[in-house]
Amino acid sequence: MRYYTADRLITGDSDGCVPYGGVLVDGELIRWAGPDRDVPRHLRQRSEHVALGPLTLLPGLIDSHVHLALDGAPGAMDRMRGATADELYALMLRNAAELLTAGVTTARDLGAPGGLGVRVRDTIRSGLAPGPDLVVSGAPLTVPDGHCWFMGGARVGERALRQAVRDQARAGVDVIKVMVTGGALTRGSTSWQGQFTAQELAAIVDEAALAGLPVAAHAHGTEGIAASVRAGVHTIEHCSFLDPSGAIVPDQGLILRLAADGVHVCPTISVRFTERWDRRAPDRLPALPALYRQGVPVIAGTDAGTDGAPHRAYVEGLIGMAQLGLPPEEILTAATSRAARALRVETLTGRVVSGLRADFIAVEGDPLRDVSALRALRLVIARGREVRSPFRTPGANGGRGDPAPQGRLEARSAASPPSPRTLGSCTVNPHHRRPVPRPRPGAT
Repeated sequence: MRYYTADRLITGDSDGCVPYGGVLVDGELIRWAGPDRDVPRHLRQRSEHVALGPLTLLPGLIDSHVHLALDGAPGAMDRMRGATADELYALMLRNAAELLTAGVTTARDLGAPGGLGVRVRDTIRSGLAPGPDLVVSGAPLTVPDGHCWFMGGARVGERALRQAVRDQARAGVDVIKVMVTGGALTRGSTSWQGQFTAQELAAIVDEAALAGLPVAAHAHGTEGIAASVRAGVHTIEHCSFLDPSGAIVPDQGLILRLAADGVHVCPTISVRFTERWDRRAPDRLPALPALYRQGVPVIAGTDAGTDGAPHRAYVEGLIGMAQLGLPPEEILTAATSRAARALRVETLTGRVVSGLRADFIAVEGDPLRDVSALRALRLVIARGREVRSPFRTPGANGGRGDPAPQGRLEARSAASPPSPRTLGSCTVNPHHRRPVPRPRPGAT
């Protein structure tokens, strides 16, 4: 067992931020988490202590909308269309590893050709490749020549759509993705325009329910959002409220319906937004502030892989949410516990509590005061294993692969420490010194 302590612990539960908290990892699970003073003595004595000092421990991050088969550079769709299945499989594994080293310990892949999503998910779960735990769809359901038709999910009519859902369920997907509207990254497709009839959408949701699967609806246009709500989808992706002119015009009545029905919305704020923040016209600003004000349950996702949204830039999307006015606590919830509920993995991850998977990170600073603290990522634990460590030897492995031998840490405090101060919602000692790494037996 290994016992991690830090100046702050954000559990993602109702206790907010715990000063001087600790997390005890036993295999892949969290054995205990809470104030360091309360850890059972027998567990402390049986575990290796890793004192992180002036860092903040918090749940591993969740990206609720990624595309591992896209590389995030301009022209990503065209390159995907020209790649072989083996090339895409290798790319998806590389992108998954990139997400993990950015602190994302769970991700939902919402569209790759054929059964690649399931294949990559299972490879990672087997331990053969690094990556976040994945929730995956198959090829998105769309119409002929519709948005992302080239992924293989184009179907015509209710019967064919029901059969496509059954086929994907048998293939082992976790969620059904449907392109309710068009999208800008497919030539000839119109983002604001709907692609399916009400009866077709109802058939998709009904067949998915029979298979025990949720439905994620890609919807940019206002009518597509309304149609998704009427059909009973579980999450709405983008939720842009585009009108035919391309302007973003939030529909307050529809937003209230989203809130009342508890439909989770993933507005896909990414680094693209933060890079263009100063040049945004009012009618081009995302609808996220209006959604948040009315109590719509928002979850964090970046559409990673699409043009200009590399997988490594997840935190920049959270910073974009802050630029749009969301408070840090709301953003962290959207990126952890609420996202876990939306993805139906809340019994596995999303919080730092006993019995859940040991998925957590450590950062410098206090992200409850400023989410940009998440940029200073120092530790990533996924399924109980250190993926990224603050004790990595500089330059070891060229910054790639397995970490170099790590040091065991011991916290050192002043002989007569002054009275503590409050930092955010945690009480910490300003003179708590940064721990000094000490080599473990056999380390070089």
